[in-house]
Amino acid sequence: MSERTLVSFDWALKNILRDKANFGVLEGMLSSLLNDNISICNLLESESNREGETEKYNRVDLLVENQAGELIIIEIQYDRYAHYLERLLFGVSRCIVDNIGSGEDYSKIRKIICISIIYYPFSEGEEDYEFHGSTEFYGRQSQKHLQLKHIKLEALYDPCEPLREVNIFPEYYLIEIEHFKDLISKPFDEWIYFFKHSEIKEEFTAPGMQEAREKLDYLRMEESKQHAYRRYKKSLVDEREAINTARMDGWVDGHVEGHEEGREIGREEGRTIGRAEGEARERANILQRLLENGLSEVEAKRILGIE
Repeated sequence: MSERTLVSFDWALKNILRDKANFGVLEGMLSSLLNDNISICNLLESESNREGETEKYNRVDLLVENQAGELIIIEIQYDRYAHYLERLLFGVSRCIVDNIGSGEDYSKIRKIICISIIYYPFSEGEEDYEFHGSTEFYGRQSQKHLQLKHIKLEALYDPCEPLREVNIFPEYYLIEIEHFKDLISKPFDEWIYFFKHSEIKEEFTAPGMQEAREKLDYLRMEESKQHAYRRYKKSLVDEREAINTARMDGWVDGHVEGHEEGREIGREEGRTIGRAEGEARERANILQRLLENGLSEVEAKRILGIE
């Protein structure tokens, strides 16, 4: 058999990979992505505590701590989120604050790595399927990368420890599944293939792949877990269908209301003015509904043909 069919990574993340005995799968995936030998030390609480009834909270699928004390957020997103990048920024910022004690020195701030596996069209163009972002400083005159003086580094770290580069700002990895063309050119591509197809080819050798074959094999699961997995997949389909239906209803309602407003204005101020204002109101109405149903402003305006 050339491929092994496995449970989807999102279900595994919620139900299997939280067990310490299965950390090898996550360690392999993270090692392939980050080009480092990652070892997971702890699985942490993945939802920030709410401090008030109306305060926003951040929920991630998994939050782990590696051997370097860094915190890694792994999140899976199936449907459009109107302000997804803002949501990532909020989640990472909240994670930083939640993991430093009150009154602790700034040197205790933990580095955050945020990994988003995205299953809907996210970026323009199709040539890229992996994106990486971080905060760096460059001289505006020389364009050289900021290098701290040794005296500053010595003040930052314990004198008994070797000096190292300051690297405390969050890093973001966006993995856009839809744009992946199933072409394997590096170890992490094997993981993206698995994310996309829930299958692992026999020739795949990326770190963690062998454990994934064993731990996530659908046929090896108890019958009760197979039933739970099938229910989960059905619920995903039902949820996405409900969202798509709501978007379509919003589109239709916007057309109807826009035409009615246009006719009313036409009766009051004249057919020519009414038609023009009715069309403008119709577009605004539809635009508002598209935004309320999760589309970005750029996507919504493109659909309506608004420059």
